Formats: sequence, structure tokens, C-alpha cells
Amino acid sequence: MIKSQQQLKQTIIRNCRISDAKYADNYTLCIYLLKMREFYRWEHHVPFGTKLSNDDIGNWLMQRESEWDDLEDQDFSNIEINGQKISHFDSEKINLNLEENNLIYSAGYGTYNKPVFVLADLISKTSFEDYQLYICGKEYARELGAPPGMCQDNDIFIRQESLQRYIWEKYEESHWYNEDNALARALGCYDFKNKPQESVEQMAAVEADTVLYHEIGEIQSNQIVGNQWSEMMVNIPRSKTEFLLRAVKDHLADAKSTLPRLIENNDESQIHFYFANFTAMRREIFPSLLQAYQQWLNNKDLSTLEKFSAQSDKHWQSVAQTVLNLYHQKDKTNFKQINQYVMKNML
Repeated sequence: MIKSQQQLKQTIIRNCRISDAKYADNYTLCIYLLKMREFYRWEHHVPFGTKLSNDDIGNWLMQRESEWDDLEDQDFSNIEINGQKISHFDSEKINLNLEENNLIYSAGYGTYNKPVFVLADLISKTSFEDYQLYICGKEYARELGAPPGMCQDNDIFIRQESLQRYIWEKYEESHWYNEDNALARALGCYDFKNKPQESVEQMAAVEADTVLYHEIGEIQSNQIVGNQWSEMMVNIPRSKTEFLLRAVKDHLADAKSTLPRLIENNDESQIHFYFANFTAMRREIFPSLLQAYQQWLNNKDLSTLEKFSAQSDKHWQSVAQTVLNLYHQKDKTNFKQINQYVMKNML
């Protein structure tokens, strides 16, 4: 048993806040404020559907940003468990000491290579195909990004609470638009207006399947591009090329796993929500898939989606391999040719 769970939580919370201090300014202002609203909701245990006080959020936000100013130049702390100091990125070793406490820890890198840490209740640990699947429950420490799914080697972590909060963020975001789009259609499959908590839970139960198969796709795509891709992404400055290559990698992962699974399930809410999360850059380099979705909207015939699902696997794998070749052949600080190549090889 862990002697001091509270000390463990505080160390991980501090590491989370250091990560936020270093990387929070990567978000656009609108996304940052939306994420901070939901981060406030999580920290203060405010139920979904309960209106937040703008004054309370404003005061909390100023305090948190002031704290970040003091933490921005600090180093992450190792995790100490029963007198043993373990690297904060050594999830496997840390979890060997946590499982008897029904806790799970995960550390890795998220969008913009932001360090991501989480400590949560361990709901279940099961073998799934070639993967070890961890279902995470209530979260005791998390950073601002809080991705619903994470993978490390062949370990997959599905974060139920973060998935629910991500869905609620999307529901809040939907109020920005007054139009019939993929997000509105996905949310329209549930009764958010009258049953917000129940709707979030129902939708999260469905979308956990999509998260799982995307993480499987991430693992499979990592096996194709290897560590060279991670090295390249670390060296890319914040630019259009960075977003292009993230889109390429996402398309490759989805071609390997997510799209075939969506087609197999043939669940309208899942398909709508997948395209609701189609970022602008993903749309730009894969317009034919968006067109296939529009056709599916008209006739509910999966054949066009199936066509591009099969076609996209070879295409994005080829694009990713060529990008790596260009990266190693040319000056590694000059990404102009990579950018031009990807834009010429849209699908």
C-alpha cells in the first residue's frame, strides 16, 4: 500500500500545473477560455448543466495564471512512492506500485508535445487483441488538455471522466453556432437540454469505442513511422506545416483503425461526432472524405465512406513515408518542401 496518497497526488498535480504553465498559451483564446471553464468545473466538482459564475471563474483564472508565472521555469518532479523515486514519465514502473490501490497513472505527450499526466481510479485492466486496455475512472490529478485517450507502446488508457468533459466542452461549443452541422447532429441524438448528465454519460459510453480504435490506430501508425516521426515533430516550429503533419498522422491512424470501426458499427451518432471533430487542416487535405460524409447524409449508404476508408490507408502511409524521407534528405530546419508536398497530395 502507498504510505502517502495525498503526497503522491500533490506531486502529480504540481507536474500538471507546470505543464500548463509552459504550454497553455498554445491554445487559441476561445479554446483556452472554454477549456479553463471546464477545468474550473472539474476542480470545483460542479455538475454538468449547472451554470458557472463568471466572477468566480475570473477570480480563479487570475489566481491560476499567477501561479503559472511562478511555475513556468520549474522542472517536473519525480514520483516518490514508499521511499522510491521514479521518473515522472515511467508510467509502467509507477503503476506496478499503484494497482493494489486501484489507482492508475499515465504520462506522455499530447498536442503540441505538451506533457500530459493523469492519476485516476482504475476501473478495469484487460487484454484486448494485442493491447493492454486500462479504463480510468475518477481523476485526482490532470492537466488542462486532458485527452480522452492515450497510448504508450501497446498500453491504451481510456479516460472516462475526461471523455465526458470533452463531450460537455463540445456541447458548450455548439452554442457558438446556429447551424445544422456534424456536431449539432451528433448532440441531437441525445437529450442534452433536459437530461445533461445522463446525455453526457450515454454519449461517452458510445464514443469510448471510437477513442479506443483511434488509439489502436495511433499505435499501428507509430509502428509504421517509428521514432523518426516523433523526432521530426519535436523539431518543427509552430507553423502550418506542424498542423499539416499532425493531420497526416491522424488520417493514417484513422485509416488503419477508426474508419473501418465506424463503418462496421454503422452508428449515426458516432459517424456525426467523428466528422464534428474533423479539424480545419484535416478537412483541407482530405476533402473527399468530407464529401463522402455529405453523400452519406443524403442516402445513409456507407459504400462511399467504405471506398475512401480503404483508399486512404495506402495513401496516407505513402505520404507519411515520403515526408520522413524529405525530412532526412534536406535541411531539417527547412520544412517548405514538406509543406508543398503534402498540399499537392491531398485526397
